[in-house]
Amino acid sequence: MSSLFARLGYLLCISFALSAQAETINVNPTDNLQLVLDSSQSGDQIMLAKGVYQGNFIVSHAVELTGEVGAVIDGQNKDHTLLINSADVYIHNLRIQNWGVDLTDLDSGIFVSRSAANTRIEHNYLQGGGFGIWVDASPDVKIVANKVEGDLNMRSSDRGNGIHLYNVKGALAKDNEVWHTRDGIYIDTSNGNELIGNHLHDLRYGVHYMYSYHNLVKDNFTRNTRTGYALMQSKYLTVIGNRSKNDANYGILMNYITNSTLKNNRVEGVQNNRNPHMQQSTNLAGLEGKALFIYNSLFNEIRDNLFAESDMGIHLTAGSEDNVLSGNAFVSNKEQVKYVATRTQDWSDKGVGNFWSDYLGWDMDGDGIGDVEYEPNDSVDRLLWKFPSAKLLLNSPAVETLRWVQRQFPILKSPGVVDSHPLMAIPDSFDRSGSQLEAAAGQVAEN
Repeated sequence: MSSLFARLGYLLCISFALSAQAETINVNPTDNLQLVLDSSQSGDQIMLAKGVYQGNFIVSHAVELTGEVGAVIDGQNKDHTLLINSADVYIHNLRIQNWGVDLTDLDSGIFVSRSAANTRIEHNYLQGGGFGIWVDASPDVKIVANKVEGDLNMRSSDRGNGIHLYNVKGALAKDNEVWHTRDGIYIDTSNGNELIGNHLHDLRYGVHYMYSYHNLVKDNFTRNTRTGYALMQSKYLTVIGNRSKNDANYGILMNYITNSTLKNNRVEGVQNNRNPHMQQSTNLAGLEGKALFIYNSLFNEIRDNLFAESDMGIHLTAGSEDNVLSGNAFVSNKEQVKYVATRTQDWSDKGVGNFWSDYLGWDMDGDGIGDVEYEPNDSVDRLLWKFPSAKLLLNSPAVETLRWVQRQFPILKSPGVVDSHPLMAIPDSFDRSGSQLEAAAGQVAEN
C-alpha cells in the first residue's frame, strides 16, 4: 500500500512540474515565429499579437497556438501554411491564408500529419486555393466552428477540398462553414467519424464519402451545390436530420452504398435548370435535378425523409433493390419516381407506405392508408425513358390507347414500383413550416 501511495505522489509531482513549466509566450509580427515554435515546450500557449506572420510554419510540440483579433498567418502562396507534427496541438482563433495550390503536394492551410493525434482546430478562418484542412491518418482530430473559403478565381476542379479526411478514425467535424472550395468535406477510407451541423454551400459536392464505414452524418445543411451529399462506395453510414436546399444535380446520391440508414432528411428544390441561387458558376449541361438518386445500392433503410419541389423525387437503377422505403413524403416533384429494374418493388414496410402528393386514391375506412395502391410509373413511362423522342406523342390517341390496354390487362405490366399502403397525409414528424407541404396535404385531403 505504501508503494502505491508513493507512486501516486510521484505522478502528482510530475503533473505539477509539467504545469509549472507551461507558460504563455507573447509573439509580435517582428519576432521569428518558427524559432518560438521550435523553442516552446509542451503545454505552452503561444499568443500572436495583431498583424501578419508570413511564412510556412511547423508545429512540433503539444502547444496551444492562438491570437488576438487581427492575427494572420500568411503562407505566401506556397506549401502548407501550418504543418502539425505533434499530438495534442490546439489551433484556434486565427486567420490562415494564401497557402499553396499544388494538389499533388497536398498544399493546405493546416496539414495534420500522422503523428498529430488529438489535434484540435477551432474557430479559425481559412482562405486559399488548395486544401483548407487536410488530416492525414491522424486519429481523434476535432475540427469545430471553422470557416473555410476557397478561391473563386480558380476553376472548381483545380481547387482543394475545404476539409479532407484521409484514413482517419474518430474525427469530429462540427459546425464548420465551407464555401467556394471544390468539395466541402471529403472523407476517404475513414471509419468511425462524425460530421455534425456543418453548413456547406456553393461547391461541387457538399459532403463526399468514398470507401468509408460506420460514419455519422447528422444535421448538416447543403445549398447551391451540384450535389449535396455524394455517398459512394461505403457501408454502414447513418445519415439523419440533414438538409439539401437548391442543389442542382442530386440532393442525395447513393452510389454503391449498402447497409446504411437515411432518416429524417429534407431535400428540396433540386432542379436541373441553371439555378439562380448558385453563386458558383457551373454552366454544366446534363444536371439531373434528382432529390435522391440510388445507383447499385442495396439493403438500406430510407425512412421519414422529405423529397420535394424537385425535377425528380427519386431515381433507382443498376440493381438498387431490397431497400426499405417507408414513411417518406414525396411532394410536388415534376416526376415522382423513375425506376429501372427486373422485378417489382413494394415501397411499404409493416403496413406503412409513403406520402405522395399526386396520389388520387381514397381512404374509405379512415385509417390513414389509401385503399388503392400507388403506382407512379407504367409501361408507357418506361417506353418513353427508352425512346425519349416518343414524348412528342405523349398526349396522342395512340399513347392513351396503350395506357387503356395496360389497365385492362394488368398481366402486360412490366416490373416497377408500387406502394401498397400509401399514406393519406404527411406524417406528423415532418416540419410543416413550408407552404408547399401544407398545400400538398390539403390537396390530398380534398381528393
